[in-house]
Amino acid sequence: MAVIHYQHCPVCGGSGINPVLSARDFTVSGLSFSIWECTDCRLRFTQDVPDQESIGPYYQSDAYISHSDTKKGLVNSVYHQVRNFTLKQKRKLITRITGRSHGRILDIGAGTGAFLDQMSQAGWKVTGLEPDAGARMIAAEKYRLQLLEPSGFHQLETGSYDAITLWHVLEHVHDLHAYVERIRTLLAPGGVLVLALPNYSSEDARIYAENWAAYDVPRHLYHFCPSAVKQLLLMHGLKIQSIRPMWFDSFYISLLSEQYRHGRPGYFKAFLNGLRSNNKAISNKEKGSSLIYIAR
Repeated sequence: MAVIHYQHCPVCGGSGINPVLSARDFTVSGLSFSIWECTDCRLRFTQDVPDQESIGPYYQSDAYISHSDTKKGLVNSVYHQVRNFTLKQKRKLITRITGRSHGRILDIGAGTGAFLDQMSQAGWKVTGLEPDAGARMIAAEKYRLQLLEPSGFHQLETGSYDAITLWHVLEHVHDLHAYVERIRTLLAPGGVLVLALPNYSSEDARIYAENWAAYDVPRHLYHFCPSAVKQLLLMHGLKIQSIRPMWFDSFYISLLSEQYRHGRPGYFKAFLNGLRSNNKAISNKEKGSSLIYIAR
């Protein structure tokens, strides 16, 4: 297996990079991976991560909900119930920030297509990219969506999308800078980029440390905080207009983190830690467990 060993920060190129913790892959392999941090932009990243050709097996799990759409277990069941609500909130957000009731939207890492189905029902012309063949099959069967393989990314028409969304996707992308630059060229004049990313500077990340489920090594190549995202986007001519917490994520991540830490569910403690995290984010939005970055 080929791995990537960074000598410089994958975002800003800084040489001041140091190990900060070791996190375990609780989903597939059980292996531990070292997480490093850049002293300049504060990005954290997984060191010695499998390269693009080697990482596929780490996604092969029925527990990987964005690919399987599984409802097995209480946590995944709750996830689906919350998702039904948040999908409508996402649709309203896109309508509000674009100022459009319909338009063209590209969803990168579309999973099984639930979000694009919402947008299609609202009258938007939708395009989706999804690397997992099983997820594309579910999207076709469940929503009649023909999602594109990743190779279609470079065949899309430039300057043609009123909104481009990546819901917890950018942390998985190996060729980070080329990807963000390509996204910028795909935006139409006045188009909006919406990024949802876990935030390692959140309170729940502090509480759970190496057991924080959103590290999700090695599938998450990068572990973002607001300063790293701002730096990355500015390098490609994109400016963040607003940052919004994803309030439900603190509870979902805390539920998984409790399981990882103790080997058993801890529903009450997870709920309290989720509340504690959200309470921090009320006074400082940049402390949310996951953040939505809206950029133009």
